[in-house]
Amino acid sequence: MKLSRRALLVSGFASLTLATGCVGSGSYRTYYAEPIAPDVSRGWRVVDVRVAVPESLTVSEAATLVPRADIVWREDPAGDRRAQVATIMRAAIKRGASGLRGPRGVYLDVTMTRFHALTFEAETRLSNAGVHNIDFVATIVDAASGATLAGPVEIEASLPALSGDQMRAARARGETQKSQISAHVARVIAGWLGTGPDLRRNFTRSGD
Repeated sequence: MKLSRRALLVSGFASLTLATGCVGSGSYRTYYAEPIAPDVSRGWRVVDVRVAVPESLTVSEAATLVPRADIVWREDPAGDRRAQVATIMRAAIKRGASGLRGPRGVYLDVTMTRFHALTFEAETRLSNAGVHNIDFVATIVDAASGATLAGPVEIEASLPALSGDQMRAARARGETQKSQISAHVARVIAGWLGTGPDLRRNFTRSGD
């Protein structure tokens, strides 16, 4: 039986939707319960940032708009995505905590729960859409005694991703997904530690 042209188009669109994932509008946020009081955090000095990326987090290499996984990361060469995420986060968090120069040495322990950046397919095909979802649990630990000084606290560091012409222009001026995500995570950490502006906010955006 021959299908009409309309039926073929509908069938093809349905197949494309299933293959790429549906991109819809949603509510996202940068969030942590409360910033640490500056009069407390100014006595600290972060001597190490320890980032754990649990094996239980799923990883996707699917060439789709919205892979269904906890970890989606493409800018580094193919390899151990958990190790790549740990490296990115460690550097960004150290940068965000660099304003602490107090006498008390502390560890900043982080456990990742999500690191879902845009795929190159989404970055190229979307326009004014897309979200980098970066979620983790943070704890401040006394380096000498091991006592917990703050946390654990869940931190959502989602940010609107650039896509289409916006991201092409950003790459032309030397920006990357990594530089944008790292800068945002650093600012979020500074806000949580009380050494920078409070970045908590909600936003609506198409994409995931």
